[in-house]
Amino acid sequence: MTDENISAEEQELDERLTQLEAREREVSSLRRKLHDRLASFPNESTAERERELSRERRELHAEIDSLRARRSALRLEDAAGE
Repeated sequence: MTDENISAEEQELDERLTQLEAREREVSSLRRKLHDRLASFPNESTAERERELSRERRELHAEIDSLRARRSALRLEDAAGE
């Protein structure tokens, strides 16, 4: 598939996925650091921040999965139309 065969919607999905995946990596890195900190110095504020990051990470995963499914469906539609 060449760039001219990619629909505008698929390009937008790819761009959004790139953004979300980058944010997911950031959130995961921060969460790992908080886990390390909690293992050494447990406290409620750090635990709450870890819970917030965990929620955000789950939300990111859900959105990423949804966008990947939509992109796959678009590709199938495109392939069926060719």
